[in-house]
Amino acid sequence: MNREYVSKIKRSDCALVLIDCQNDFLAEGAPLENPRGRAKIGNIVAARAWAKENGIPVIYTQEVHRKERIDFGLETDRGDPEHCVAGTKGVEIVDELTPDDDDFVVVKRRYGGFYQTDMEITLKALGRNTIILCGVDSNVCVYATALGAQFRGIRTIALSDCTAGTNEELHNAFLQNIDYILGEVMTLQELKETLKA
Repeated sequence: MNREYVSKIKRSDCALVLIDCQNDFLAEGAPLENPRGRAKIGNIVAARAWAKENGIPVIYTQEVHRKERIDFGLETDRGDPEHCVAGTKGVEIVDELTPDDDDFVVVKRRYGGFYQTDMEITLKALGRNTIILCGVDSNVCVYATALGAQFRGIRTIALSDCTAGTNEELHNAFLQNIDYILGEVMTLQELKETLKA
């Protein structure tokens, strides 16, 4: 753990960001099913509860593509099936993590949570300069969001036991790279024990 990096972060600096906890990624039989992510839902529920107990706002990213399917960009060029189409069950947040009225939902059309979204505006309005990342996929949208945060001078903590990659090797590799250059990687328990009030 990089204690110098973490020592600069207080709970009042943070927002918990749940990346793409949607049916099309986490439900059984989903187009981009991530069973490793489904296995982490309980941990993400615990992280969300801890955040709310500590006055940390919760922000969801929700990947949404128009019904006309004109905004997939290059995603489907690499073989990904169509997913997260507006108006379908797949675009919805999984039942276990349904947002509360006081949570925030940031709609995105690309991998990163900052690219052409109101994520940065939302964080500034909340007075937060650090994001704590949960969700899927570690090697795709979680990583892209961490990279976008770094570009904007926003600190990142990724929770290793609340994120999942498309496979375990890529999960570990991309978390290692976040830890190397973009932010800090720790478990939820380490976060609870380390982060100053």
